[in-house]
This record gives sequence, C-alpha cells and structure tokens, in this order.
Amino acid sequence: MTTAKAEATLEVRDGVAVLTLDAPERRNALTLPMCAEMVAAMDEVDRDQSVGALVVHGTGKGFCAGADLSTLGDAGKDPLDAEGFANLSSVYESFVRLGRVTVPTIAAVHGAAVGAGMNLMLAADLRVVAKDARLISGFLRRGLHPGGGHFTLLDRLGGRELTAAMALFGEELDGEQAVRAGLAWEAVDADRLLPRAMELAGRVAADPELARATVANFRRETGATPLPWDVALQFERTTQMWSMRRG
Repeated sequence: MTTAKAEATLEVRDGVAVLTLDAPERRNALTLPMCAEMVAAMDEVDRDQSVGALVVHGTGKGFCAGADLSTLGDAGKDPLDAEGFANLSSVYESFVRLGRVTVPTIAAVHGAAVGAGMNLMLAADLRVVAKDARLISGFLRRGLHPGGGHFTLLDRLGGRELTAAMALFGEELDGEQAVRAGLAWEAVDADRLLPRAMELAGRVAADPELARATVANFRRETGATPLPWDVALQFERTTQMWSMRRG
C-alpha cells in the first residue's frame, strides 16, 4: 500500500512552527486534501503551548498559485450544490484558519502568490517577501469573482486604491513594490527569505505565553475595515460561485 506524500508539513524549530506548502509541481496550488493538511497542522500549533510563532512558506518556484483549477471547477458546477459549497469552504478554511491561529504568524513569500495564495499571504500577521516575488490577484483573469474575502484582506493592508488597482484592474506587484504599498514588511533576496522570517518569528516565540496573549489583542485593535472579513467572505460568495458556473 502506497501512502500519499503530505503536501503541507509542520516542524517546530526552537519554538517556531514552520508550515511548508510542498506541492512544487503545481506551484503549491490548493487542493482539498492539501487544505485539510494545512488546517490540521494549524490545529496542532494551537495545541502545542511551547510554540510561540508560525511561519508559512512554499517549496519550489512559488509561494501558492491559488486554488487548484479542478477544485474551483467542481465547486462551480452548481452554485446550489451542497458538496460544491462545502468544497469551496474547505479552500477558504486553509487561509481563514491562518487568520485565527493563536500565535503570531509570518508569511515568507517567494515567486508567485496568486488569488487564494494572496489571501493566504494576507491572512498572516506579517509578510516578508522575496524581491522577485509576484503578487497577483488573478481572479478576474480566470473569469472569476474574487473570493475568500479578497477585497477586505487587500483593503485592510493597502487601502481602497491599491485594492482597485490589483483586484479590479489586474495590476501586479513585485516584492519591493509590495513593501512600498504596505502589503509586506520587508523585501529580501530569495536565499535570505526563510532565515529572515525565522529571525523575526524567533523573537516573539521566545515567550510563547506572552506571544499568544499579545497577538490576540493585536488582531482586535488593528486592521479594522467597513466590512468584517467573515461577513465579506459570505457577502461575495454567491457572486463568486455564479462566476464559476458561466461558460
């Protein structure tokens, strides 16, 4: 009997959990099994009180190319189908769960972060990016309405003008542009990306109990938008699923 390779793995280094997206052959595009592994890993982080921070990164040439197209296609066959609705919810949960994990989180982003991959990046508390990273909204390019609270996630970091430029008009940002736009803290050479994220995470992880208490209040006190993320996610869902069904 052959056991499928895990596509989302977790390891802990000196109190810092590292969640690695490991499906390089499809640039870490999200499938339902991979999303389930990601959620299970973050559940484990919450259970392990010795962990004080979480870093998310991807293997291969890109951070995350969004949701796997076959997953999106299956979900959009019938917007009223309960299974399709549940499957799309599972994709959403992979990054919504990152927004709820009980330790401070950092996304270490190289290569392309597209669509749901951008949502995953934006769900973290802090972003460190490679200078040659490519941040791409990408939904309209695929003929899809943005999903997962994409407008809300972009707006709470970059504001309305940037959200319009990226999500409506298809502008892309590299790593250094992302820093200037307020979507990331720092842009570094690709070989420095994970070490720099680990350096930052290690500082807060030195006191896990304080890290968990502090990040809870950090999230309550920052990032306010006119529409809460969970409300935005549901508000846009009907239109997104309609867009999947066309053609």
